[in-house]
Amino acid sequence: MKMSYSIICCVINPGDASKVMKYAKAYGIKGGTVSIGRGTVNSKLLSFLAINEVRKEIVSMVVDNDTAPEAIKGISKDMEFEKPNHGIAFSHSVSEVINVRGTVEDHTGRSEVKNSMYSVIYVVVDRGRAEDVIESANKAGAKGGTIVNARGAGIHAPQKLFSIEIEPEKEQVFILTKTEMKDDIIESVRDGLNVDEAGNGIIFVLPVDEVYGIRED
Repeated sequence: MKMSYSIICCVINPGDASKVMKYAKAYGIKGGTVSIGRGTVNSKLLSFLAINEVRKEIVSMVVDNDTAPEAIKGISKDMEFEKPNHGIAFSHSVSEVINVRGTVEDHTGRSEVKNSMYSVIYVVVDRGRAEDVIESANKAGAKGGTIVNARGAGIHAPQKLFSIEIEPEKEQVFILTKTEMKDDIIESVRDGLNVDEAGNGIIFVLPVDEVYGIRED
């Protein structure tokens, strides 16, 4: 019998990644990946005070679907995500898992979730354009997002600096939103950044199975 998997993603304050991993271990999760990013909040008051962008840690953990519901609920409770500014957690399904031997396991199961209340929108753009993504998304009702620095390695010819080939740095933005708002946000980002033109970015969307730490106000 094939196992099916999900990814649990926690966006937390600096220094809290070790706590998440400690709690995750108690729920049977053996490891994860920690990334550094920055979060943005759509708040007029915080923008006025110039503190609407804060450093964040992102913990991503692959877990089997039998464990995932209890694990995300337990981690969220242990980390007190129900309190403001303590972090958020969400999970989405994985369609394929490549194990350490290089074999590919195909999974459907929860990846066929329909009518999910929340979705996560991923946007990959050249470095320096992430704020433009957030601005365009906020115009369509988004409440902010998380920005992670990355590096692209595509088929296009590399740029050169003093005759040295370099690969363009990228920024990845992910925006957690109600599914009913998803299309408007995507359209705003597409128009704002001309994503349909080659080289201007990539957008992809995943349904969210569970989410904790999101406030409706």
